[in-house]
Amino acid sequence: MADSNADSPVWFVTGCSTGFGREFVRAALAHGFRVAATARDPKKLDDLIAGHEDNAKAFALDVTKPDQIKRAVSEAERAFGRIDVLVNNAGYGYMAAVEEGDEKDIRAMFETNFFGLAAMIRAVLPGMRARRRGHIVNIASVGGIVGFAGSGYYAATKFAVEGLSESLAQEVEPLGLHVLVVEPGPFRTDWAGRSLKQSTDVIADYETTAGRRRREIPGYSGRQAGDPARAAEAVIKAVQSRTPPRHLVLGHEGFDNVESHLRSMLQEVDLWKTTSLGADYPIA
Repeated sequence: MADSNADSPVWFVTGCSTGFGREFVRAALAHGFRVAATARDPKKLDDLIAGHEDNAKAFALDVTKPDQIKRAVSEAERAFGRIDVLVNNAGYGYMAAVEEGDEKDIRAMFETNFFGLAAMIRAVLPGMRARRRGHIVNIASVGGIVGFAGSGYYAATKFAVEGLSESLAQEVEPLGLHVLVVEPGPFRTDWAGRSLKQSTDVIADYETTAGRRRREIPGYSGRQAGDPARAAEAVIKAVQSRTPPRHLVLGHEGFDNVESHLRSMLQEVDLWKTTSLGADYPIA
């Protein structure tokens, strides 16, 4: 059967069972896009797909499993002919002072938040390069620009996403591809609730820094100012722009934190400029 919607963009979204992922799927379908929605348990996506079976398909995907990545990308390309937009959304948070962190839990989070994201990029790039067209959207965080007490390891995964994305953009933009890094502040997703993991080790000396934040974060789950549905629309607007940005900060609190941090950093760099420049060999 011919695809009557063959010209509409194809979005491939990871981590669609909750939060931002679900809203990306809903928004993309509302705009008439075709969507490959993924989750570790694709049955959790039945309600998203219902009524959109011609334009949406659900695929099983755990981004920490290379064989599932290869299969899901291949099946999506076979079903829709291509992937135009990859949204690397799968990820979760972990609260611990740096000293409190558990090695196994830290590495597990990196496998999802960073290594899985990088593997997804490598899987879709061949098709995008061949067509000289495509967008890679990496969901990072304000915590990928600003480090906060109690979430250093989570920040490290998102700082890694930021660095990878900056390099990737320079590599693929000459080929006609675009990279967008999305930096949400607090939003009403499961990040601070069901999905949040915490270390079992608690050290009293960090009570007023990491400890306080560990207590506060779950307490405001469900009351954050950020609206995931509006965030999804903002990302679509950025992707469809004639001049798409490389960075998109989302939410008032996120914007304020990023702006304050960057201004403070620039002030500090300027303050120490003479010392910085003095580290070179003297000019002959």
